Amino acid sequence: MALTDWTLYVATVLAFMATPGPSHLLMLSNSMSNGLNRSIATAAGDLTANALQMLAAGFGLAAFLVASQNALAVIKWAGAAYLIWMGIQMWRRAAANTGTYSTRARKSVRELWLQGFLTSAANPKAVVFFAALFPQFIRPELPFATQFFILSVTYLVIDGLFLISYGAGADYLARRMRGKASAVLDRVGGAFLVGAGLLLGLKTLRES
Repeated sequence: MALTDWTLYVATVLAFMATPGPSHLLMLSNSMSNGLNRSIATAAGDLTANALQMLAAGFGLAAFLVASQNALAVIKWAGAAYLIWMGIQMWRRAAANTGTYSTRARKSVRELWLQGFLTSAANPKAVVFFAALFPQFIRPELPFATQFFILSVTYLVIDGLFLISYGAGADYLARRMRGKASAVLDRVGGAFLVGAGLLLGLKTLRES
């Protein structure tokens, strides 16, 4: 792959990620509630879903998803509802939560990974996105597999860095609030989750 093509691709991905998406808001929420180290599992879940979506795009499943608009809408609305439900649960828990940051109940790594995976997988339109994005930077005269691998890994690395950056900022903020009631963290984290769910819902409405 030519360096100029790769550089333009990186600039395109950075522009795409300039605005936080549902996965980034989930990372903010989980990092505030569980700390950055544990919430890396959330980023891993998100990137796992992205990798599978890229493979699906590479195997030509984008056309199937475009043809299955009803199934696509159901998956996306279910994902939005899931995020909003988690946010509401955090708000309800805040009223009874009087512990500090260091004594708060933490989610399991498995649960954090699953949340990241489901949040990203709830946007199956990403398969179509990757199927539309990658061909813009793939040269037919060069081996497809090599170029596809470079584009996929580059995207995952950039997305991972964004997720970790959001998580680190949220974790820092939570630690600064060490002596305050952790109910504040639940409310802030819950707001992020509800916002992520509403964002998914709005995107679904615009695309319908």
